[in-house]
Amino acid sequence: QVQLAESGGGLVQAGGSLRLSCAASGRTFSSYVMGWFRQAPGKEREFVAAVAWSNSNTYYVDSVKGRFTISRDNAKNTVHLQMNSLKPKDTAVYYCAAGGLRKNVVVTMYGDYWGRGTQVIVSS
Repeated sequence: QVQLAESGGGLVQAGGSLRLSCAASGRTFSSYVMGWFRQAPGKEREFVAAVAWSNSNTYYVDSVKGRFTISRDNAKNTVHLQMNSLKPKDTAVYYCAAGGLRKNVVVTMYGDYWGRGTQVIVSS
């Protein structure tokens, strides 16, 4: 069992930065792929980024590549999403997830456990 709690959301102007954090509880944190999803109003939840046990294995949706960076600290049971060059279309509720990789044409992830979400609003 893993409990997840996000923080770091807020209101930022376009071009700005935010750093989301997710604190996880549970002794098996390091065995899970950790990642972030987001859901904008009226849209389905979409995969954003994932990191496997080693920080060298990271995966991103194309729309955030080069702007977002995901990292994890297994010693502190935390995962972060550094978001730079934010755009109004990045506005959404961001959810932390713990699960595994889903390997199709592109690599994404599925979530077994979810946080409650943190709101990110990017103004133009």
